[in-house]
Amino acid sequence: MPYVEIYIKAFCPYCARAKALLDRKGIAYDEHDITMGGPQRAEMVTRADGASTVPQVFIGSTHVGGSDDLAAADRSGELDRMLAAAA
Repeated sequence: MPYVEIYIKAFCPYCARAKALLDRKGIAYDEHDITMGGPQRAEMVTRADGASTVPQVFIGSTHVGGSDDLAAADRSGELDRMLAAAA
């Protein structure tokens, strides 16, 4: 199973949408709540090449992007390819 991480904030509808997509596909993930900022927020910004919005999704060391990026990758089949490659 590939290692999937998602950085989120509380009450974020885009985060909820991204998590719902991962849940529907049966993809396990580690969730990092950065609602209060802190070192994990700085880590996310660094890993996401400066992106500071949430959610930010990573499959292994590959940065997928935010909710819209994740949904687009799913529609195109790229998400399944990334998951298979990271497994």
